[in-house]
This record gives sequence, structure tokens and C-alpha cells, in this order.
Amino acid sequence: MHKENEGCSSSNRAVITGCGAYTPAKQLTNDDLAQMVDTSDEWITTRTGIKVRHVTTDGETTATLAAEAGRRALEYAGVAAEDLDLIVVATITPEMPFPSTACFVQDALGAKKAWVFDLAAACSGFVYALHVVQQFMENGRINKALVIGAETLTKIMNWKDRTSCILFGDGAGAVVLERKSDAGRGILYSTMGADGQYWEALNCQAHGSRYPAHRPLDDPNRIFMQIKGREVYQQAVRRIVDSVTSCLDHCGLTVDDVSMFISHQMNARIIESAAKRLKLPDEKVFVNIADYGNTSAASVPIAFDECVRTEKLKKGDILIFVAFGAGVTWGANVIEF
Repeated sequence: MHKENEGCSSSNRAVITGCGAYTPAKQLTNDDLAQMVDTSDEWITTRTGIKVRHVTTDGETTATLAAEAGRRALEYAGVAAEDLDLIVVATITPEMPFPSTACFVQDALGAKKAWVFDLAAACSGFVYALHVVQQFMENGRINKALVIGAETLTKIMNWKDRTSCILFGDGAGAVVLERKSDAGRGILYSTMGADGQYWEALNCQAHGSRYPAHRPLDDPNRIFMQIKGREVYQQAVRRIVDSVTSCLDHCGLTVDDVSMFISHQMNARIIESAAKRLKLPDEKVFVNIADYGNTSAASVPIAFDECVRTEKLKKGDILIFVAFGAGVTWGANVIEF
């Protein structure tokens, strides 16, 4: 098992006690996309592993998805919303520029005691948020928190751009974290990183302060997500491998100790390449991108929820969450379930 060192020991631990996920009922298949852009089911499946993605309707927003995922996680944990100290929503498709999406979630759940905020680290947002809450709990500042990854990426999609519109879907996933003393389990270690020089690899440029809403855009496509696939692929594999290796080294673990590797579901080929370099066997690598597409910050908690509810995990299992996203950003968490 893990060795006790500065990175992995604490009398207080942030322990996951509940999980939940929610995706819109409306689905968009590869065949549906083939009617919209020059593509095919075979082309998409071969290059990404995606078959279906969930898409919000006009009445569904990031906050409604987040609140429902949060509600399910609270129910699983047996925790009342009014007992929450903190709600963090990881998202790059917020309800609106302000207030934070977390404010809407707090109101929807009735979590009046909780202080709340959003965290924007793109696809890495959920693992970043876990690390933030980990610090508060290890320091004894809070007892119960709800961490949500929620995205409605199809609302900023250019449906004429086949390089991006085939990849993304909408959804939300959530976990309840509780501070436990001498639990021996929970979040053991986290590592995070970023390199802003690669911001152009994946971005959505309007309407922030650089391209404000009152100024006509020189390029109307700035309102949509833009991606440089090859650059993202190269960066993602390297950063994922480095993050996981760092976590294993700090916690005195080997690949043999890991029960499940739950990566951000960005592309099946990226996950497979990273797992191969890490020498992880297929049975330890969870992939569900075929059914959801890339849901950015929501993908890790959605995958984790599926693992739990299909009984692929048992108490004491060592898990690794890892993600890579726009910024570029990356991070990983080691968790004893």
C-alpha cells in the first residue's frame, strides 16, 4: 500500500462518500452528425472512440445539470444539502458570466450554509477542484463539500466544424467529500500543472475582455470553441503520463497497486496511448467516451459514478483520476476508495 510521507499523510482526509451524475435525455449519434457535416460513423469511431453524445435542450442549462448531479450525490452519501459547508462547480460553460454557476446550484439544492464558487480549468477543472477541497479538509477548515463538474459544451459548438462538433457532449457529475480523521482513506495526493503558452491549442475567445460583447468580431467564429487536434494529442499524452507517474512516486505506489485508472474522456486513442506508456492493463483503464463524448470537467465524475454504480470498485481500492485540458492545464488525484 501507500507509504506515509509528506504527500500522502494527514490526520484529516477528504473522503468521497457519495457520487452522482446526470446527462440530458437528448442524444446525438454519429449517424446524426453525418447528416450535418462531412463525416461518418466509421470516421468518428476510428479516430475518437465516440458513438453518442448527450445534448441539452433549450430548457437545460449548466446549473440544472449540475444541481441534479449534486442532488444524486447527496442522496447517495446520505448528506443533507443544508449541512454542506462548500460547493465548487468546475465549468467553462457557466450559467452566465456572473454570478457563479455554484450560486444557482446552492439555491436549487437549498444549501444555505454553504459558501460557493466556480473553478475554470477546462477539462482539468474537476481534479483541480478536488485538490482545492482536499486542502480545506486536511487543514480542518470544512467538514462537508459538494464538488461538481458540469458542462454544456454543445452550446458553444460550431456545428459546421467537423474537427470539433464530433467530440463534445453535455453532462454533469458530482461527488460529496467529507472530512474524516484517521480514516486511512480518501484523497491521498494530488498534483496539478499548467502551461499558458499553449492556450491556442483549445479555446473559445469571445466574449471576454479581449473580444468584448460590444465590439464587432473580426472573425465570427471566435464565439465557438476552436481546437488544434494534433497539438492537444501530443500535449495530453505526455502530461497525463507525467502526472500519474508523479502521483505514484510520491505515494510509493506502483501500477500493480492501482485498481482503476479514470482519465478525462477526451479521446479513446489518447487514453489508450497514455495507459500503454504507463503499462496499465486494459482491465484497469475505465473508458466510457463512446456513450458520452468529451464532457470536459464533467467526464471524470461521470466515469467515476458509472464505476461505482456498476460495482467495479470496492472499499480500499486505489484509484487515479487524471485530466488534461485547455490552458493548457493538467492534474491527477490518488484516492483510496
